[in-house]
Amino acid sequence: MRYLIWALRLLVFIAVLMFALKNTGPVAVNFYADYVVQEVPLIVVMLVTFVVGTVFGLLLTVPAAMRRRREAVRLRRELDRLQAAANGTTPEIAPEAIAPMSPL
Repeated sequence: MRYLIWALRLLVFIAVLMFALKNTGPVAVNFYADYVVQEVPLIVVMLVTFVVGTVFGLLLTVPAAMRRRREAVRLRRELDRLQAAANGTTPEIAPEAIAPMSPL
């Protein structure tokens, strides 16, 4: 299975490379307020657009990831508390759980 995934990655890389080599022609990039950048290779424009889109996509996933991480920590603490109660021992409570540290 590992070799199949690497073969698929190689095929995608070759396809993207061939696409990039066929799209090297110069283009004019128009921004707002009549700002124009002339003679930019099309592949550079496409690469920059891809990178900016990837960064925005990753930034959109950060809040959900942080929520899942907090929920996992909360559930882990709850599980430890329940296991300690089932074993008849008292769980160790972190000082931050009793009095959270104030931000400075």
